[in-house]
Amino acid sequence: MHDAVAKVIEPESLPFPYNKSTFCRYEPIEQKIDYAKVLIVNDLLRYDSDLSDLARKDWNGTTEAKLEFERMVSGMACNNIAKNVLRLVKNPKTMTVHLSELADAAEKFSPDAIVMSGTFADFDYYNPEHIASFTKFIQETKIPVLAICGAHQLVAIAFGSKLKTLDDLELAAKRTDRMVEYQYRFVKIVDKSDPIFEGNDDKKSGIWQEYTKDDDILRVWQNHGVQVDGVPAGFKLLATSYLCKNQAMVKTNEGQMIYCVQFHLEKSFEDWSKNPTRWEHPNESRDGRILFENFLKLALKHRNE
Repeated sequence: MHDAVAKVIEPESLPFPYNKSTFCRYEPIEQKIDYAKVLIVNDLLRYDSDLSDLARKDWNGTTEAKLEFERMVSGMACNNIAKNVLRLVKNPKTMTVHLSELADAAEKFSPDAIVMSGTFADFDYYNPEHIASFTKFIQETKIPVLAICGAHQLVAIAFGSKLKTLDDLELAAKRTDRMVEYQYRFVKIVDKSDPIFEGNDDKKSGIWQEYTKDDDILRVWQNHGVQVDGVPAGFKLLATSYLCKNQAMVKTNEGQMIYCVQFHLEKSFEDWSKNPTRWEHPNESRDGRILFENFLKLALKHRNE
């Protein structure tokens, strides 16, 4: 008999990303920021007083059900943001307020940074006084701002941009059954020199994934059916994708620092061991977490200048 020859079987290459190794979903997070005071803004609807006359007309008979849904989503959205701050900052201080209370709260709380949640309803369903108050605030504030998803769109219209569906329709033309960008998607960085992407050009860095260092790509969570049409004056484009051209932008002039992202960078810590829902999913990318942390560092630097 011939002696058996042992055959070493090499592990199969990973299909993603680019046959590189992934990171552990449960990797320890080092808190590198000593202190940060963060004002969290709930941009969703709560009560009848938050609505426009158009919303009351279109939602006739379903208003309370829709407001209940928005309140449920707002709780999860703001909680996700707060968790990011708590996990990244050693001694954090946070306050959560509604969009309609932002200007007053910012003056009294005097935060190092403002982080704004996503939205659900179209903005012509919002109380126009709330939109006008926000527009005045965001055009003037010198407090660093991070605007997420719907807040990204809200900032854009405050600076003169228009919104459209992902298939280039006016929002009023298609209120329901819109094309959506959902789940983890690739986003292409178009200006990697911006400090929000710090370390992405360091080939030895273990922070960013290989696909970011090699190909200027982010993998981030998406959940939206509306996009910003173009880039408002005073902003520069930071990231784009095939379906939604304005994925990230920033304004760093006139003493302002406003970062806006269409994707949900705050959903980078959801490692929950329970059945996923539309709002809960296993964490498959650290990219959002890195951006969130970099924003907080930049905000603290901006406030101290």
